Amino acid sequence: AEALAQVPGWFADWEQHLSRFRADSELMRLNGAGGRPQPVSAVLWEVLAAAVDAYQRSDGLVSPTLLAALEAAGYDQSFDALLAPPVAGAALALRPETDPAPTLTLDIADPLAAIVRDEAARTVQLLDGVQLDLGGVAKGWAAEQAARRLAGCGPALVEAGGDIAVSGPRQDGAPWPIGVADPHLPAADAAVLALSRGGVATSGRDYRRWQQGGVWRHHILDPRTGQPAVTDVLSATVVAPSLRDAELAAKAALILGSEEGLAWIEAAPDWAALLILDNGLLVESRRLAAYRVG
Repeated sequence: AEALAQVPGWFADWEQHLSRFRADSELMRLNGAGGRPQPVSAVLWEVLAAAVDAYQRSDGLVSPTLLAALEAAGYDQSFDALLAPPVAGAALALRPETDPAPTLTLDIADPLAAIVRDEAARTVQLLDGVQLDLGGVAKGWAAEQAARRLAGCGPALVEAGGDIAVSGPRQDGAPWPIGVADPHLPAADAAVLALSRGGVATSGRDYRRWQQGGVWRHHILDPRTGQPAVTDVLSATVVAPSLRDAELAAKAALILGSEEGLAWIEAAPDWAALLILDNGLLVESRRLAAYRVG
């Protein structure tokens, strides 16, 4: 009980380092440093290293350098604020999210070259006007950190914004049952997975959506265009030995689309995925059967 009571404080501290929605966070101070080298904390250094690793392992599909593009697409404040009730009398015409809308096209050949890290001094310098958003890895990192700390007291499952880290099986040796939501049927689960260790992550276009100029937008950007990904995958859920792997794989699979995304998942020896498509079809990777309940 004493350890559990500390968890909100851990997350509050990590948010103060990593959130782009807090003007006084360490991340936003780095973004506002005007290209000058800045000393950073061990937390920010470690999460930035995880973000760089995710970029490299996903062939650039999971990038930490998309803040300007996210803001241009309309994701310039917390999601709760984006969904605030509109001003009385305002009306917006609904159009598909694939319609043209103001977005930022990226012209940086190698985004990682704009992130200069000095390990000896533990400083970070952002060049070419690049600004960072660590949302693609920070949740998974935080959930894994919390699960690791709690594991000293007993088996732990930590969920952060839909991303789940498991330290080991439950006290009786049984796996944790984890429901995968079905965006088409909110009252039902598309599947129930049994997990004894590792992580489960879901990336989706069904929840974080907003309107920009009457056009529906979503928060999963394709770094190749700097715009919300055009894909037939509505949500992608991945099971992996670590939540960090599951997070990057779920986002990459969604961006790639069902055919290419499933092939990419199948090429990894220890990943399993459930893709839910716009048309309601459920697409499973071969290894998902090992985790399915029933």
